[in-house]
Amino acid sequence: MHKKVIILTVLLLTASTPVKQAQAAIPWAQIIKEAVRRVVRAMDLLVQRRQNRQIRLQNAQKALENTMTKLKLDEIEDWVKKQRALYQEYYSELKKVKAVVSYYFRIKATLDKQARIAEQYQTAWALFQNDRHFTSTELAQMQKVYQGILEETARSVELLELVVRSFSTQMSDVKRLEIIDRAAKSADQIYDELNTFNQENKLLSLSRAGSEFDAKVTKELYGIQ
Repeated sequence: MHKKVIILTVLLLTASTPVKQAQAAIPWAQIIKEAVRRVVRAMDLLVQRRQNRQIRLQNAQKALENTMTKLKLDEIEDWVKKQRALYQEYYSELKKVKAVVSYYFRIKATLDKQARIAEQYQTAWALFQNDRHFTSTELAQMQKVYQGILEETARSVELLELVVRSFSTQMSDVKRLEIIDRAAKSADQIYDELNTFNQENKLLSLSRAGSEFDAKVTKELYGIQ
């Protein structure tokens, strides 16, 4: 799919697709946006649960410390054991909170880019569909490329969703980071390919302008300088 998004003229050499298919809406953009929102919500809840647990442990620690003054000598040893165990659990949970928060910002940055991919597709596709410089066959071929781009974006969102779910499993930090990096690289590549594809189509439309006025309108439509 990566090689197919460079220029529209290459695509026009392939077999044509029915006109009605080019005009059909691609549902992937909305699927991606909904998936992004779902992952963001899941991450927010995960951070909130971790922080709430940390607060509960902190409160339990304070309560345990307050009982120190009421203890008899033979009860102090048991108190020390409980205090040590609580401290260990608290700092272990604090470490988890910090890890989740660090993951959160990395995942959020990639999710933002994936959402922008869906938005840029919708904006560009709406313009191209109403551009008389393109034939119905060309629009059908455009849709094929967009379909591949959006499907691959959806798969990269699924990778991040897998990472969020992994916090309730035994997945290692190394594996989580590996998946996050893979999703981030995929999103970067797709984003660049989409921009290249859209720009090529805009310039192709401009090259087909039949008059100076037509060229001016096309430039304004696509923001071409």
